[in-house]
Amino acid sequence: MEKLLIVDDDKGIQKQLKWSLSDYDAVLADDRESAIAAVRRHEPKVITLDLGLPPDAANASEGLAALQEILTIAPHCKVIVITGNDDRANALAAIAAGAYDFYQKPIENDVINVIVARAFSVAAIEEENRQMRAVAGSDIGIIGNSTSIERLRTMVKRIAPTSITALLLGESGTGKEVTAKAVHLASERKNKPFVAINCASIPENLLESELFGFEKGAFTGAHRTTKGKIECAEGGTLFLDEIGDMPFSLQAKLLRFLQEKCIERLGGRQEIAVDVRVVCATNQNLEQMVQEKTFREDLFYRVSEITINIPPLRDREEDVIILAQYFLQHFATEYKRNVKSFAEDALAAIKSHKWPGNIRELQNKVKSSVIMTTGTQVTAIDLGFFDQQDQNFELSLNLRVVREQAESTAIQKAYALADGNISKAAELLGVTRPTLYSLIEKYQIAINS
Repeated sequence: MEKLLIVDDDKGIQKQLKWSLSDYDAVLADDRESAIAAVRRHEPKVITLDLGLPPDAANASEGLAALQEILTIAPHCKVIVITGNDDRANALAAIAAGAYDFYQKPIENDVINVIVARAFSVAAIEEENRQMRAVAGSDIGIIGNSTSIERLRTMVKRIAPTSITALLLGESGTGKEVTAKAVHLASERKNKPFVAINCASIPENLLESELFGFEKGAFTGAHRTTKGKIECAEGGTLFLDEIGDMPFSLQAKLLRFLQEKCIERLGGRQEIAVDVRVVCATNQNLEQMVQEKTFREDLFYRVSEITINIPPLRDREEDVIILAQYFLQHFATEYKRNVKSFAEDALAAIKSHKWPGNIRELQNKVKSSVIMTTGTQVTAIDLGFFDQQDQNFELSLNLRVVREQAESTAIQKAYALADGNISKAAELLGVTRPTLYSLIEKYQIAINS
């Protein structure tokens, strides 16, 4: 059942609304503080809000303040304000402040049901559209619908048609290479090569030849002339990851390439013109490195013609589940696994985890869970949270969820201890065989029949 929050200090109205709207799982609150707590805990899609709340029940100030706070916490929530017959002005003020609709007392059951049902329907359509827009962003590889990701997508699409050199800043695992590819895919160079090189992963004595190539005989073992990564990216995009780790001795040669758009292969004398768009990335503080004389100041200004900050996953709460579901579908298809969705405990774990490893950590956890799960749903155990005793995982306070988590975990452990013997597992659990089979079916636990 859908969660519906009813905010009213009149117990009689609360009771009437709960009875009238019995098709929904109603949560009750009688003041602003309890309403905000309920919004945070239950995340209702629709709220009925009486504007006359204590301690100023005779006026609408407290109700309007509650509305503003609710929409700050849950901007997509549909709030239906309920007012008295002579309070149309405040109702219109609430609409102007972002309320979805208003309803004037006295309450008629049929009418309020229609209004609430329509609010849930609109909320569902808008959520579907946000999901579609989020995944639509995957045409350039950037998935999500949080405000920060919308800004990132907008910035990528603005700079993509230009030749400006971009510097991507962000923690490890936030998707710097994905963003660089997005710049490439949104540009006119999208049908040309995208070439990536990690400046930190190649030994210093090999990085120059990797980037600029070499002529035959340039050094021992150079049996033939070989193009470098820069030439291989001709007409396309070169992504220099971890540019902060580029050796100081090589930075001058890179600067010349960026300024002149030409290179010389190692051991060569001829200048070679190249048409390459450059995107750089680092998780280091280049400005501090400039002060410490470990990164050239002129190169810093050249690679950072525009700087894009990529947010960590912990600042993208709205995107975590979207990304997890995207990875689930992707890996289920790739590995041909009949995995359809996340169990409720898995969703709670995903939401609660802080993701210090960012998107890379989420991707790896979902990939391993798709491979390891024995059912059609990925559980918290499949994700590895309980096994690792993750310190950031916060158990749900919902008793039904806690009970189901405990039952599912106990059944799987008992089944393993009984070596797959249902009778023994049932005995360990203190239930009958039919009851155990019923629970196995309920939680979609795979067994060897």
